[in-house]
Amino acid sequence: MERTGSGVRADRTGGVVWRRSRHSGPGGNCVELADLPTGDAVAVRDSRRPEGPVLIWSRGELDRFLRVIKAGRRLHRTGESVRD
Repeated sequence: MERTGSGVRADRTGGVVWRRSRHSGPGGNCVELADLPTGDAVAVRDSRRPEGPVLIWSRGELDRFLRVIKAGRRLHRTGESVRD
């Protein structure tokens, strides 16, 4: 995949199926997720900018990110991994 900043170009994600929470409103301020064909990573994008860039996280990184956010804690990024 071709990188752009800290993400990859949206057209390089291989025709994945994007989804968003059913709790998202019609305002377009949504985060969308897509499972990547490898099965071990998830693509994340801003619904207002579907052309990209797209962040690619392992399932473990996404799980940690969601756990930290739900707990109301700050997230720290070290190298290529996300830790709480």
